[in-house]
Amino acid sequence: MLHAIGIDIGGTNIKYGLADSSGNILYESIRPTHQPQTTVYENILDIITEVSRASNSVPETIGIGVPAIIEDGIVTGCLTNLPDLDGMPLAARLSAATGARIAVGNDANLMGLAEWRYGAARGATDALFLTIGTGIGGAMVLNGEQYSGYHNRGSELGHIIVESRGNPCGCGGRGCLEAHASVKALIADYKNLTGQSGDITDNTSGDTTDNASGDTTDNASGDTTGISIVSKYLDGEQPAVQAMNRHFDYLAVGLAGLINIFSPQLIVIGGGISESGDFYINAIRERTMQRAMKETSANTVIKAARLGNKAGFLGAAALAFNSAPPIR
Repeated sequence: MLHAIGIDIGGTNIKYGLADSSGNILYESIRPTHQPQTTVYENILDIITEVSRASNSVPETIGIGVPAIIEDGIVTGCLTNLPDLDGMPLAARLSAATGARIAVGNDANLMGLAEWRYGAARGATDALFLTIGTGIGGAMVLNGEQYSGYHNRGSELGHIIVESRGNPCGCGGRGCLEAHASVKALIADYKNLTGQSGDITDNTSGDTTDNASGDTTDNASGDTTGISIVSKYLDGEQPAVQAMNRHFDYLAVGLAGLINIFSPQLIVIGGGISESGDFYINAIRERTMQRAMKETSANTVIKAARLGNKAGFLGAAALAFNSAPPIR
């Protein structure tokens, strides 16, 4: 059976592993993205060496997920935490260094690919994927094929507008879903409600780093995290209830608009906060269906992602399998 290395590069951590074409994980690990006196590229090469040694072989196919726009294996844009990769022909460079076939894709798209191949959306022909964390990443499967727009510059579902004069977003726009419904936006809203410093412009950097893997990285905001707000919400604390209700409402507005456009079979919600409990998806589902057209939402199911932190590197491995020639 064909094996592939999958590497999910985030601004904080790199998650990686070896998987077979059925999605079975044979090896997995995690390490900081930025190592002392080592570039991110050198770190990737070291990961490939580590996995190859662990598996006693050099896999012929390697997939890489990056929080960026990818055109012809070249990394560009959206690299707040990964500037040394910006403009790099990563696929060609790694292929020359390793002799392997290299496939590079956007991290959020690869999360969707993993959930479509191995997880919550397996067998679906039309599905949307949102991962809610530091930012909001998105991916789409339409008519049985993954779709990411012309030259891979689309599927930015976190940047649909939900408030015409809303919060500034790190993408340069204003009123994006990410700027109002990401975990960082939730934390900023809660802090404002409780009289703490909670400038949303500081908390919505537009960076979808680690989103595909479900890592919300929200502990960067001090003691207040998405999980702590959820806990207070469940205890009935009023600022937490108010902040979570806004979070749910903004997500519902964004999702209802997407349903009215695409009428998907499935919407899959990922990210660490989505694992808080059934109440989280239930609240999003109820509010979304109240807003979406009945005709477009008639066949849509909203459910939680299944693969958690493994989705990013499994999606990268799946992309590598897509790029590999058939076994003869």
